[in-house]
Amino acid sequence: MIVTVNIKKEKKRMKFDTYLFDFDGTLVDSMPTYISVMLKILEENQIAYEKDIIKIITPLGYKGTAKYFKELGLSMEEDELVALMNRYALEEYKYRIGAKHNVIETLKKLKESGADLNVLTASPHSMLDVCLKRLGIFDLFTNVWSCDDFNTTKADVNIYKMSAEKIGKPIEKILFLDDNYDADKTAKQSGIKVCGVYDASSEDYGNEIKKIADYYIYDFDELLTL
Repeated sequence: MIVTVNIKKEKKRMKFDTYLFDFDGTLVDSMPTYISVMLKILEENQIAYEKDIIKIITPLGYKGTAKYFKELGLSMEEDELVALMNRYALEEYKYRIGAKHNVIETLKKLKESGADLNVLTASPHSMLDVCLKRLGIFDLFTNVWSCDDFNTTKADVNIYKMSAEKIGKPIEKILFLDDNYDADKTAKQSGIKVCGVYDASSEDYGNEIKKIADYYIYDFDELLTL
């Protein structure tokens, strides 16, 4: 008598089932647009800026960046500056900016596995939502947050704690992903697990990010093997 035994191959269990993603430079390849918009405003107004200006302003959001630009000497009102940033950038987000390599495929696989996916970005909803919807991934996320929703920036450690509370999971059980050193550093102080993400715009700070992050990925599909 021959007995046939069906052995189910057990799927590898991933370390995390709850994710909090940055948007610019993490999910989408938008940093060249972001950089050109911000520097264009400063240069049009002949405002001198530091070499690491992008590293400084990326976690601040448009409102925080407008405030910082005024501190540098720009005479426009903050609301005018935000409107100008939106006007310069909106068409790119609406029609042209694409997802980074393997992002869409990896997000779909994570979602199929039952993972809870969330977004926290400094970009305003006017850029964020329209881009995610065009790419067909908006509905993969449980929450899509701009810093504006919390009335603070990613330079504030409390924004990560508030996000975890809204998600409803212990903060140490959530994996936060960002390509920006300052955001990763601040997030780490909140107790959230941090995964640095490679982006050409932050390549010079890659080693610094690796030192403070729990993980670091060069390509999004590496998330599936953490």
